[in-house]
Amino acid sequence: MKFDQPATQNPIDRQKVVGQPRDRIDGPLKTTGSAHYAYEWHEEVDNVAYGYVVGSAIAKGRISSIDTSAASRAPGVLTIVTAENAGPLGKGEMNTATLLGGPQIEHYHQALALVVAETFEQARAAASLVEVTYEKQAGEYDLAKARPEVKEPPEDTPDNVTGDFATAFAAAPVQLDAIYTTPDQSHFAMEPHASMAAWHGDNVTLWTSNQMIAWCRKELAATLNIEPENVRIYSPYIGGGFGSKLFLRSDALLAALGAKALQRPVKVMLQRPLIANNTTHRPATIQQIRIGTDTTGHIAAISHISWSGNLPGGTPETAVQQTNLLYAGKHRHTGLRLAELDLPEGNAMRAPGEAAGLLGLEIAIDEMAEKVGIDPIAFRILNDTQVDPTQPERFFSHRQLATCLREGAERFGWQDRVAQPGQVRDGRWLVGMGVAAAIRNNMVDKSAARVHLDPDGTVTVETDMTDIGTGSYTIIGQTAAEMLGVPLEKVIVKLGDSDFPVSAGSGGQWGANTSTAGVYAACVKLREQVAEKLGLDAAGLDFCDGYVQAGHQRFPLTDAARAGRLSAEDTMEYGDLDKQFQQSTFAGHFVEVGVDRFTAEVRVRRMLAVCAAGRILNPKTARSQVIGAMTMGVGAALMEELVVDTRRGYFVNHDLASYEVPVHADIGEQEVIFLDETDPVSSPMKAKGVGELGLCGVGAAIANAIYNATGVRVREYPITLDKLLAAMPEPTPEG
Repeated sequence: MKFDQPATQNPIDRQKVVGQPRDRIDGPLKTTGSAHYAYEWHEEVDNVAYGYVVGSAIAKGRISSIDTSAASRAPGVLTIVTAENAGPLGKGEMNTATLLGGPQIEHYHQALALVVAETFEQARAAASLVEVTYEKQAGEYDLAKARPEVKEPPEDTPDNVTGDFATAFAAAPVQLDAIYTTPDQSHFAMEPHASMAAWHGDNVTLWTSNQMIAWCRKELAATLNIEPENVRIYSPYIGGGFGSKLFLRSDALLAALGAKALQRPVKVMLQRPLIANNTTHRPATIQQIRIGTDTTGHIAAISHISWSGNLPGGTPETAVQQTNLLYAGKHRHTGLRLAELDLPEGNAMRAPGEAAGLLGLEIAIDEMAEKVGIDPIAFRILNDTQVDPTQPERFFSHRQLATCLREGAERFGWQDRVAQPGQVRDGRWLVGMGVAAAIRNNMVDKSAARVHLDPDGTVTVETDMTDIGTGSYTIIGQTAAEMLGVPLEKVIVKLGDSDFPVSAGSGGQWGANTSTAGVYAACVKLREQVAEKLGLDAAGLDFCDGYVQAGHQRFPLTDAARAGRLSAEDTMEYGDLDKQFQQSTFAGHFVEVGVDRFTAEVRVRRMLAVCAAGRILNPKTARSQVIGAMTMGVGAALMEELVVDTRRGYFVNHDLASYEVPVHADIGEQEVIFLDETDPVSSPMKAKGVGELGLCGVGAAIANAIYNATGVRVREYPITLDKLLAAMPEPTPEG
């Protein structure tokens, strides 16, 4: 099915099942332990062995030698895989560094060996006996130090220039020129990266934790130098990914290599301390933002240049993309600068680009509002736009940013905010409110599904879509139930198997909209088969309550499958509507904080997100995504930072004991509001994504609230108390 015209009325608009706050159909499986994650498959194959990864102890250099003799003699050891004995390996297009290092070392904790033994404990003990001798080489590990030498954009990422920024900025009566920094951050999903592999002749089956089944299959095949048809990927449940499981990682490759060498199934789980350095992370940024306005607050000139680092061949953090679209302004300049660093690979982490870029931009917008003397919300609405500022002929398909801000202000009690910082006290706490706007683009990609109707009326959906804890099972089930007029309880959803039709996968907040659109397409084809079996014209049929109705005629749906199962498969593909319209999602984030006057300790008291993201397919699961994202935003604002050892080139705090993330005690009241809207330009579902939108802008709203509470403006994340203490207001005698 081709989607190249805005959607008109269709069965999804009934919203008998879609759009309703249904419980997750996979919930009982997860709460009873029946949902098997990657390391928990115990009955699918026999005689499993266990692998333990040896990571590099240096960040850059070469291996002089690997002595595995002592490890090989250790109890239970079956084989040891290294680059020397693994055979010729290819390299996937989506990996910057090789997944099995040697002899060249590209980053710290790069996998160098896999020790396979009868038990996990034996493999772990033997891994400590592997002796690696290195020839160290000097590396570049400091973004701030490298920044002055990086003045031009990457060849494939030119600057985006509209008008004459330099002249307009110089002439602007109100100006801001400031630097904002964000640190390296780790995904640290609850479930570690883990895989189990088994070979059957020339074919390998991989049970793994991966967000993109088709990508994983293609990349593993390319790395093993075999055909994709010889690879089967199975990943029905994922315990969080946030982008770190978008791509093939070393656990999957090493499990396959270990199983091939041993001719026996092998399990591999990356130990937690390896994950931060061995997998991927969100790169640090240094952002220069310049804004010039007239005396009434209208933006005349805006520039946003961001520096980030990556391994040779890597890509930059796209931290300026929201600045191209969020606010009006005739004269514009955005650009990326990429420093070549020898730190571990930087890549996608939840809301890549906007999550980091809005941390800078939305503080800068508040600073400009204060300079002009306008309320921060009024300043944002004043500079709102209904067209792409860089291409004014392109209208937004649906843009309700101003509504998000106005409704949020009313619900949050913004009218009670005291504009002058440091004026509101609650005992020993200084109290402040902050706001930030959010934008995240709506991306779509082709997505396929297969749908079956059995004689008993059961509907089964098969697609290689994944569920990373976001509720994919449920919304896919709701879509099939709505399209075929059956209760949700009559729908079975099967996901995460590369033998199923290829979906768009989970990432970029495109998963919900595109995967359900693929199910929609397959259901349309199945409805046509049902009509043919019943001798009816497919046009104008109503599928409802287990029946098919055509005018005054009414037939049980099961009559169509009386002779046996009906099956249909189709792919939703997209035309060029994304070129005609700018498709984005929007939000307003509101935060109230308390800052201890004596210690500068920050407490988030209240949070509100007002989101405009098309049709919300399931308000209950969508709310869960947004409050989870808001919680992640607290981490980005106040605590999350991978600390770089700039001498040795690694992330020092590479475990959850030292890499701090928010816990329940850190989170106060959270409220989420979804505006009632649909976007026919997006897909037949008229939906968009929302999971990453919930993160975008949250950290800046917290930073702005801290400023309102204390009068201390911090432009360097995370905002830890040491960055506040020296500038905090002097406590009064009364406390």
